[in-house]
Amino acid sequence: MDISLFDYELPSELIAQVPTEKRDHSRLLILDRKKQSVVIKPFHSIVSYLKTGDALVVNNTKVFKARLLGKRNTGGKVELFLIRPAEKGQSTLDSSAQINRTRELIWFGLLNPSRRLHEGELIQFGSDSVLLESKLGDGVWRVRFDSLTSMQRIVRAYGHVPLPQYIKRADSPSDIRRYQTVFAKNDRVGAVAAPTAGFHFTKPILSQLKQKGVYVIELTLHVGPGTFKPVTADQIEEHKVDPEFAELSAESAERINQVRQAGGKIVAVGTTSVRTLESARLVNGIIKPFSGMVDLYIRPGYEFKTVDHLVTNFHLPKSSLMILVSAFAQRDRIMSAYERAISEKLRFYSYGDAMLIL
Repeated sequence: MDISLFDYELPSELIAQVPTEKRDHSRLLILDRKKQSVVIKPFHSIVSYLKTGDALVVNNTKVFKARLLGKRNTGGKVELFLIRPAEKGQSTLDSSAQINRTRELIWFGLLNPSRRLHEGELIQFGSDSVLLESKLGDGVWRVRFDSLTSMQRIVRAYGHVPLPQYIKRADSPSDIRRYQTVFAKNDRVGAVAAPTAGFHFTKPILSQLKQKGVYVIELTLHVGPGTFKPVTADQIEEHKVDPEFAELSAESAERINQVRQAGGKIVAVGTTSVRTLESARLVNGIIKPFSGMVDLYIRPGYEFKTVDHLVTNFHLPKSSLMILVSAFAQRDRIMSAYERAISEKLRFYSYGDAMLIL
């Protein structure tokens, strides 16, 4: 399929630069595939669309201040954007490699400017430094921290919230709280981008859902910077999705199986939850727990095995996320829903409004 089929024009004023005053004050576009209807309501109305016995599946990853601003010994400024930990000796972003969980001192990172930097050079962060071990191409480097204590000092003092480039402002103290979901907690490795569909949920909404008999189930996908990577190939089949670490615990898998066997629906919050669930193995209809790197690329023609409904934000044109939601709800429906969202002046992208696909 040609990538132009997933393009659309968006007025720049609809790109949300700040979050709504309160999380659940955003708007929700409900796309009902069976009824072939589109309605727009306040986000908190989502409670009425989930039924007793359904499961809301959320990504509990926690964003850390992955954008580090340091200096060369010459005094030149350098930005180090951490991607994810690397195994000792690992020289590529191979999706089959496992994350070093014991030390996490060696990382893959994007360096800017990259061209003038040299292997073996130290980037200074006050009294601490980061060693540039090797250049891998496309601005990606293997870098080494001296110790976990040193890394923590650097992130705390020189780290910035990794807001996406379409937010045209510097990060602020409020972003530390708002560029994060209320269920974020799994920072064993950490995400460098947020699972933004979860931004709209509040603790009261989650409590209402639980009181209604809806299960809230957690999984983890540590979102990488590749989530913002545009599809540059003319044909979408030629694109590749960057690998990211995901984990579905035995407890969460068991609960999902119980919900499915009882006839409940699986409602995934965000494309990250979708890709984690759909990456899990199904054995005789039973979803299996797992932990590892995933690079599942979902595009039209994909047959969904686990996810029934989806809560998602509005995505960049020509992106793998736009392609995923088009696979879930059919491209024509999604393009029509986006036209409606634009005409109703809904807010787009990370800090924007949400869509519920039934």
